[in-house]
Amino acid sequence: MLQKLQIHTFLYWLLFFTILSSCQDTTQSKKTPLNSAKTNSKVADSLPLTYATGFSITENEHYKVLTINNPWPNAQKQYKYVLLEKNQDRNNIPESEQYTAIITVPITKIVVTSTTHIPALELLEEENALIGFPGTDYISSQKTRQLIASGAIRELGKTENLNTEVLLELFPEVVIGFGIDNNNQGFETIQKAGIPVIYNGDWVENSPLAKAEWIKFFGALFNKGAEANRIFKTIETNYLEAKELAKNTNKNIQVLSGAMHKDIWYLPSGNSPEAQLLRDANLNSFWKNSTNKGSLALSFEVVFDTAKNADLWISPSYYNSFSALQKANAHYTKFKPFKENKIYSFVNTTGSTGGVTYYELGTARPDLVLKDLVKIAHPELLVNYELQFFKPLQ
Repeated sequence: MLQKLQIHTFLYWLLFFTILSSCQDTTQSKKTPLNSAKTNSKVADSLPLTYATGFSITENEHYKVLTINNPWPNAQKQYKYVLLEKNQDRNNIPESEQYTAIITVPITKIVVTSTTHIPALELLEEENALIGFPGTDYISSQKTRQLIASGAIRELGKTENLNTEVLLELFPEVVIGFGIDNNNQGFETIQKAGIPVIYNGDWVENSPLAKAEWIKFFGALFNKGAEANRIFKTIETNYLEAKELAKNTNKNIQVLSGAMHKDIWYLPSGNSPEAQLLRDANLNSFWKNSTNKGSLALSFEVVFDTAKNADLWISPSYYNSFSALQKANAHYTKFKPFKENKIYSFVNTTGSTGGVTYYELGTARPDLVLKDLVKIAHPELLVNYELQFFKPLQ
């Protein structure tokens, strides 16, 4: 079974990255600890959004409204949820307003349906609120795996075919779902039983930092808006520092990505979040000026003629070794990065049960993804940094 990001990444460009702590010496880009200087975050005065456009939070005297603007591509409607604290009166909610559901916050029992949701819970220190998940083997985090092992988190089958019997037995206060469209019978069953389903649209966002900013979505559900703001600010600062650091080199490193699926080579278009990561790492993608949404679908001949002399090959789809690449297509061996052993992939960085770490943490921590790319392309800039996701292909 593939989780949301796995599906998204595979369709976009066969697992390049999507989307999605490290140590450095003081002569390099500084990293602000995510767990420093915690603040009282029960109520935030406002929810500033710098990058994300798929959701918003408005606040009045008696309640907040969480609006999901773009839960999937080309969505035709908004979903509005009242966030009402336990001591607030429902009579203050105007009957004239049409809301998808009223949710009492802070949430204490939650079900999420994508591994990309797990880091937000852990960063907010709310992983104990998670009571069910579809496909628990795909979760990599040791902290959440301990909860699974203890029985605190129940297995719910597959995302596209949830075990609604177990879920209704657990009866969470909210289910965080995702969808390609609004056709999901499992979610409809859950909602009919009185359990709100909120679609998380982080994967639709058009930049790495926009995706990461969805931690503020979870912050609103747990009444930790200020804490979510602080965590995101740290991630943003780390990302922008790494981007600035990468500007300090004049090396023109040309990068190839993706691989063939059947007869088509999928790779990121120039305006995709994946391409932005490459640009921010000061890498030169051959198709950086393309304007297609999502991915490009090219023939092998076009890719080979254009990129056969690339300096690096980042994420050759799901292939986990040079021998696997060669076995799949002998023509891969003709590329310069293959000949020079300069291919990097994240598929070999996994949790104890085989879940790919990138699919869980990459969306939430684009700063680490960017630092990986900077380390690969410009190792002299991050001498003491250790790769978190990408490793040299063996």
